[in-house]
Amino acid sequence: MDIGEKIKELRQEKDLTQAQLAELLKIDKSTIAKYETDSREPKVYILCKIADFFAVTLDYLTGREN
Repeated sequence: MDIGEKIKELRQEKDLTQAQLAELLKIDKSTIAKYETDSREPKVYILCKIADFFAVTLDYLTGREN
């Protein structure tokens, strides 16, 4: 599973829309959509924000651990 799929899965587990997650992370909704479709990769500082928000590791998000 790639980063985009993991972000989408984590978002859906929390029952959040892309717009809600974007607001919580203080980024644009279209950016979340691009991450989830893998048409854009998150920068490291955004990956850290996502990992912190969902209480997962960067290794999990990047596929280095399950």
